[in-house]
This record gives sequence, structure tokens and C-alpha cells, in this order.
Amino acid sequence: MKRLNGNKIDKQILCNSSAKLGPSFYCRSNVVAIAEELLGKILFTHFNNTLTAARIVETEAYNGITDKASHAFGGRRTARTATMYLRGGTTYVYLCYGIHHLFNVVTNTENIPHAILIRAAEPVFGVETMLARTGKLVLDHTITRGPGNLSKALGITTKHNSIFLTGNEIYITDDGFTVEKDTITESPRIGVDYAGEDALLPYRFHIKGNPYVSGKNNKTETSLNKAV
Repeated sequence: MKRLNGNKIDKQILCNSSAKLGPSFYCRSNVVAIAEELLGKILFTHFNNTLTAARIVETEAYNGITDKASHAFGGRRTARTATMYLRGGTTYVYLCYGIHHLFNVVTNTENIPHAILIRAAEPVFGVETMLARTGKLVLDHTITRGPGNLSKALGITTKHNSIFLTGNEIYITDDGFTVEKDTITESPRIGVDYAGEDALLPYRFHIKGNPYVSGKNNKTETSLNKAV
């Protein structure tokens, strides 16, 4: 597989609206499949005339009311989780431990609260802006490793909750980059021990060997050689 590390993006892709993922991508029923397919796609933020972008290398799927790890398990609806019940292609951003702003993509149709946490991505555009946002002097792999760091680098906060990804502030594009099946690893999600048997579900996907991936290697990880 071509290593993502150090990859660049053509300037024309930044202005190519046809590359933007639309409702037909997000409004499908299989949140696990969508989580895998988001690997290699590019997450953009465009705030105050400042553009930043990073290629997604790690995701986690949350399967709504039947998933004990989901905020919406059992049909739970609160002021925070209301966003999860919107139509697919909506941002779900929440605060974790009062510090970290975690960015999720809502999927499926309205009133089915599926969501995908974007855990890590590799910078491809706007690195100087990311360094300024994170207070770093030199680029290293921690800048967008882990969901809290990723949101900070891309300027995403809870004020960006409930935004449609078909707009121009936050969106995801497909630039044709291909992630080979044998480089995709699946494993249980991180930090969901409270979910009992659902904590063991292989709903986390990442690109094997990419230095921006968070967490540690897990003995239960398996390479995917066929579609989910």
C-alpha cells in the first residue's frame, strides 16, 4: 500500500464540489460498513476563510439503540443526543471529560441514531494552522492522533454540532484515494468497557501501520480481506 505519511493533496480537489460526499453515502443503513469506507476520505474544515484538511485513518461505528456503547442505547434521547436522531450526514460533536471535543458523523435516516467517531486522520492541508491551534512548534504524529487532538487541530468544537456535511464549513471528500483491504484492521472500540459484551464488537477500523492511528495494537485485531 502507498503510505499515507507525507501525502499531499492537489489544490484543485479543495475546490471540487463534486468530490464531496453526499446524502447517498451517509443515509445508508450499515453504519459499520460506512465506518470502514470513511478510511482514506478527506475531512475538511473551512472556518473564517481558513481551510484545513486531513485524511481519515481511524474510525469507530456506534450502532444506535441496540449498541450498549452508543449514547443512544435503548432509545435514549437527551439534549446532547438529539443530534444523533437527525438524518445522515450531520455532525455530532460532544464534549468528553469537559475538555475534548469529539467529532462524529451521523448516518442512516432520520430517527435512527447511528454515528461514527472519527478517531484519527493524517494532515494533508493547512498544517501551519493546525500547529497554531494546537500550540505546537513542530509537526509530529500526535497532532491529529486521537479524536480530541483531531478536533483541536481542525478547529472543531461543540459549536459545530448539528451541521450538515453537505455545506461548506465541515465536509468530507473522496479524492479517489484507495485503501487496500489487506491494510485495513478491525478491532474492538477503545474506552467502552462499560458496554459489556458490546465492548468486544469489532467496530473500530484503522489503516495498519499508519503513525497517526491512536491507541495500541490489539491482539484481537484482524485484517479485512472481504467487505463487511
